[in-house]
Amino acid sequence: MPVELEQKLHTAKARYVHIAPRKVRLVAEMIKGLPLDQAEAQLIYSSKRPAKVILKLLESAKAGALAKKLDLNKLYVKNITVDQGPMLKRYLPRARGMATPIQKKMSHITVVLAEKEGIVPKFNIVNKKKVKVEKKPKAKKEKEGIKEEKIKSQEEIKPTKKESIFKRIFRRKAI
Repeated sequence: MPVELEQKLHTAKARYVHIAPRKVRLVAEMIKGLPLDQAEAQLIYSSKRPAKVILKLLESAKAGALAKKLDLNKLYVKNITVDQGPMLKRYLPRARGMATPIQKKMSHITVVLAEKEGIVPKFNIVNKKKVKVEKKPKAKKEKEGIKEEKIKSQEEIKPTKKESIFKRIFRRKAI
């Protein structure tokens, strides 16, 4: 019997995600088996709604793997599974006193990261942090200076053309 080497793994879960599992699986299959940086790049540029949730989960798994002291450059998405969670059952009223059932489905997503030798990082994803810029207090200007600024700003405004009678009659909102 061959003895398998013990692989360093890290698992992260997102439960009760309010998106149908069928939709989440489309995005999940896109990143399965990819190195961590490539998977993040795929999710950042994906226009699908589940991509945001999976990206957040992948970042959580990445942080957990860092806490376990795994090498981030060697990590790849070993497995990602999407299971169905509970369903909220609602009803939509219809004609003749009938009702149509509505099923609001939820998903449970599990990501497994593993280390693999020979992975060369292709992307360097940097999260830019917002920096608050302090505004310098403006010095009080003399009244004359303020008046001159107002006059200049009024001169810069060009007079608008008069509306035609047709536009005045058929405009959406009365002024």
